[in-house]
Amino acid sequence: MSKIISFGKSDVGLRRSNNEDTFIARPDLGFAVVADGMGGPASGEVASRIFADAALEVFSKNSARSEKELPELVREVFELSNEMILSTAQNDPRHKGMGCTAEVLAFYSEGYVAGHVGDSRTYLFREGRLRQISKDHSIVQDQLDKGLIKPEEARNHALRHVILRAVGIREDLAVDIIRGKTRPGDIFLLCSDGLTDMLEDAAIQEALLLSPGLEQKADRLIALAKAAGGNDNITVTLCEVTAS
Repeated sequence: MSKIISFGKSDVGLRRSNNEDTFIARPDLGFAVVADGMGGPASGEVASRIFADAALEVFSKNSARSEKELPELVREVFELSNEMILSTAQNDPRHKGMGCTAEVLAFYSEGYVAGHVGDSRTYLFREGRLRQISKDHSIVQDQLDKGLIKPEEARNHALRHVILRAVGIREDLAVDIIRGKTRPGDIFLLCSDGLTDMLEDAAIQEALLLSPGLEQKADRLIALAKAAGGNDNITVTLCEVTAS
């Protein structure tokens, strides 16, 4: 049986006046969330907060969960928040077109289930190596998959911020569900694109390797992203699996 510890932090960055990201780090409930809002300053904040509130509602009511049940709970978070965002936008014209990208990570006794929509990301840092376990829902990723562009072209591509999926945009929402087993020492990183637009994976891996605790790792990642330009809000949530 493993124990989870976690730490989350969000920074407005250097170019924005408001923060449209939201995160939750609740090891006591066995889950974490990062949501990156879109649709204008007020609306982006509303959408990401709705997503976080939906996750808290679902996992607060379902503290005991099995490997079989967990994927459906993760999916429920996305379905509930999608309905809530659409309803809010329909009832208040100020929020028309709002939505968010989102990551959910939830744990059971021997493993994890991740839910993913958009271009926020979930990574697994295991035995000193970083691996992205989510896959961006973006024009650039689609072009990479089809071999139309090379990886080195993707970073500065003109369409790099155009996403193909988001929560709260349409009634039918496709959610990526990723499952796996955990090991003691594993560290999961959930982050908004304010981090990954600024830092290559190699720099993220090095920061996780060299910084001592979760709080220091999060601080280091945000500091590096700001030093690289800090063009967007930067949100980092880290979950570490420890032997109980």
